[in-house]
Amino acid sequence: MSESLRDQLLKSGLAAKLKAETKPAAQNKPRQGRHPPPPTKPAQNTAKPLPDPREPDLAHAYALRAKQEKDERETAQREAERIAREKRERKRKLSELLDGKTLNSEAADTPRHFPHGNKIRRVYCTAAQLAELNRGDLAVVQLAGRYLLVKRETALAAQSIDAQTLVLLCDPDAPPEDDVPPDLVW
Repeated sequence: MSESLRDQLLKSGLAAKLKAETKPAAQNKPRQGRHPPPPTKPAQNTAKPLPDPREPDLAHAYALRAKQEKDERETAQREAERIAREKRERKRKLSELLDGKTLNSEAADTPRHFPHGNKIRRVYCTAAQLAELNRGDLAVVQLAGRYLLVKRETALAAQSIDAQTLVLLCDPDAPPEDDVPPDLVW
């Protein structure tokens, strides 16, 4: 059968060395009532070495990154608030400009179709308003989701406040884009 590990160590001579090394350690046992001998090894310095001031430690790096991310979030929030404030101000100015100047009529029954936002939209007007709209005397502006008929001058003033407000302003001198006349009712 196979030899045990102890037998193999004894044959190789390592076990004898181990016994010789363990005997002196056993002789150094302190006796009852006696103080242990002073250690022969110098005491190891258990204090942590000071970090290199040029290399920030991991916790400091995480703190710096967290602070930077917080600053970026605050900056983005301030920018969003500024944009929202400017948008509210433009909307207020447009409301004041268009107050009482809209020409939408409840008796209007003729739809005028126009493209806006990748869709075909419509505003209802009378036959006389349709003719003026196609000549460029009237225009269509959008405010709070509604399409409003206004005079050309009012539409241009609204466009100066917010360019996206002006939805339709016909130019009678412009060449037609297609063969469909603008006064076609469909």
